[in-house]
Amino acid sequence: MTLEILACEQRSDEWYRARLGIPTASEFKAILSNGRKGEPSKTRLSYMRRLAGEIITQQPGETFESAAMIRGREMEDEARNFYIFMRDAEPEYVGFIRNGRKGCSPDSLLSDDGMLEIKTQRADLLIETILKDEFPSEHKAQGQGQLWVAEREWLDLLVYWPGMPMFVKRINRDEKYIKGLSEAVDAFTEELDAMVEKARSYGAA
Repeated sequence: MTLEILACEQRSDEWYRARLGIPTASEFKAILSNGRKGEPSKTRLSYMRRLAGEIITQQPGETFESAAMIRGREMEDEARNFYIFMRDAEPEYVGFIRNGRKGCSPDSLLSDDGMLEIKTQRADLLIETILKDEFPSEHKAQGQGQLWVAEREWLDLLVYWPGMPMFVKRINRDEKYIKGLSEAVDAFTEELDAMVEKARSYGAA
């Protein structure tokens, strides 16, 4: 597999084209999710259908952005600059990383083997995160997935809110977890290909 690092602007036409129809780290949690009795979840199936539509139409599928997601995007530069100042870091800005049939959009690359992922939380929720002082489990699939896709060794998660202490928690590659994630993504991709083939053949003589 070939690792491709694209310097495009995120949410640009080039960025959308680069990620058409492939699983990305921000959705690995959906791929791993289970429904009732251990069956694949509706969230997983919905994501698969969206990617299938992208493959067939070669157009990006519509996605929902919550107010928190929009807020996080608007605060990203402010949060990154805070991290740069506090850690004396020199981040590398990239748009999208593609590695075979998987990809990710890191908020920055750090040194030769690190990454930065930025999240925002309201002050009250960030206080809870600070007091727990652990890498939030809800971001594990994305974090380990980014390390897998980008072939990097560590990731700093920055959780930010203006005026609050900077919460940073580092994770290293978890090879056991990544192996399971790789198997799950491979299975998902096989099912995705079957879905696309079945949809394309509908109505054929």
